[in-house]
Amino acid sequence: MKTSPQMGFGAIIPKRYHACAKTGMHAGRAMGIFATLKAMVERDGRAVLVTIMDVRGSSPREAGTRMAVRADGAFSGTIGGGTLEWQVLAEAQALLSAREGRRMRSLDKALGPDLGQCCGGRVSLMLERLERDDLAWLNELATPAGGTSISIGMPHERGGFIRRRASDAEAQALPAETASRFLPDGRLLERLDPTNPSVYLFGAGHVGRALILALAPLPIDVVWCDARPDAFPSHVPQHVVLRRDAEPEHILVGAPDHARIVVMTHSHALDLAIVSSALAADRFAYVGVIGSQTKRARFVSQLRQAGLAERLIEGMICPLGIPGIEGKEPAVIAASVVAQILQLPRQAGSRMSVLKGHRRLG
Repeated sequence: MKTSPQMGFGAIIPKRYHACAKTGMHAGRAMGIFATLKAMVERDGRAVLVTIMDVRGSSPREAGTRMAVRADGAFSGTIGGGTLEWQVLAEAQALLSAREGRRMRSLDKALGPDLGQCCGGRVSLMLERLERDDLAWLNELATPAGGTSISIGMPHERGGFIRRRASDAEAQALPAETASRFLPDGRLLERLDPTNPSVYLFGAGHVGRALILALAPLPIDVVWCDARPDAFPSHVPQHVVLRRDAEPEHILVGAPDHARIVVMTHSHALDLAIVSSALAADRFAYVGVIGSQTKRARFVSQLRQAGLAERLIEGMICPLGIPGIEGKEPAVIAASVVAQILQLPRQAGSRMSVLKGHRRLG
């Protein structure tokens, strides 16, 4: 849901923040759209799912983008803002107010002529009113599970679709890079929420805490690691998993391929051990450690002495952050690091190139 920005962990805590978890437990993460819809329907008995079905030309958001609208007007997600979103929210409220009749409406909007937006494209949208009899399939799609990341929907007699996870054979009918497709028999294949990239952050000091806040609104799953007693604040964002394990190497073993590894612990020796293990694994998209050019030079020398291949050593990002940002305040450093991480394409297999001219961080 839309919330006001937070000034820090000591500020009023919004619902997307939760009390600290036990070691290694997943106390909450950013809810996927179907989990959000399930919560809305359980609360109010109804909600509207908005889906961009097709885009022609330029548009603020791509096909497959979803938004959930609650009965009281609150909403989660965005289809791009502006006049388009404003009008679609009004249509969603009208659909929620209708107690009978069809559950689905289709909209086709030319962003220029119809809405006065300068994008110039055309967007087709589907609005579906979901009710309590949809909770069974909402629960299925809201629950993480193995198998395909594609759903298949059977047309509802009053409009909309009753969905379930598609089988492997059914999923093959949806071409790669296609958000959705209607089958000849009227069923609808759709991609579910994309897999978020993962950030593994080692260190819960002042910069680590600022980085957690900077990552909070982003579609990124975070594992935050620090073995020191009372290292973590009392509340953290829902997408953060806390790890108090004493052996960071064990945490790295369980990290997914192409995870982003960010190291900023209280100890340079621990930093070096984590960086060495992460680089040696040769499977992470980003391995960065906070520090100056002097720290980088020392780490490079020690990694060479340990026998790490030069190709792997060159993958270490140190200092952290994009060039040209000079401030050393924790929030400034965090913004720069997040910007650098976001430069990585979301797809698996991409790696951060070593950037020249890193700024100095003490």
